[in-house]
Amino acid sequence: MSEIAFLGLGSNVSPQRHIGIAIERLGSAFDDLRLSPLYRSRAVGFEGNDFINGVASVRTTLSPRALRDWLRALEDEHGRERNVPKFSDRVLDVDILLYGDRVQDVEGLKLPRPEIFHFAHVLRPLAELAPERVCPGDGRTFAAIREATRLDESGLVRLDEKFEPVANRD
Repeated sequence: MSEIAFLGLGSNVSPQRHIGIAIERLGSAFDDLRLSPLYRSRAVGFEGNDFINGVASVRTTLSPRALRDWLRALEDEHGRERNVPKFSDRVLDVDILLYGDRVQDVEGLKLPRPEIFHFAHVLRPLAELAPERVCPGDGRTFAAIREATRLDESGLVRLDEKFEPVANRD
């Protein structure tokens, strides 16, 4: 059985290149790829280059754990370092935000991902991609959550450019 998974995408190291690679790989590995608008935002929790963030949805037959492992392999393949502080530069960061209607906290995989409710660079693109989708365990749509939480979106800059993958683009 397949499920729709929503994935948070982020990078602040050659972000156009790495987000483009992630989009290309997700599109070739999974069905029904959909993308939110992409946003530039300041680094959170440390001094660093601006991030580019967005949300993708895919249809997958992988379990949540197998999907997480696939995404980690993708990150690792492109230079993700795991022994660094949580808030630090990221070559590529791809997190499962939602997996179908699952609510779980198993083996370090918490669904829905708590960052949805705390960071505008996660909630805004998710709410734009799936405004009427109901958040599992919460009961509100993502549009309603965005309206109710009123996270500070002043630092988000919507990017009009498309991030088509090009092997050597920075």
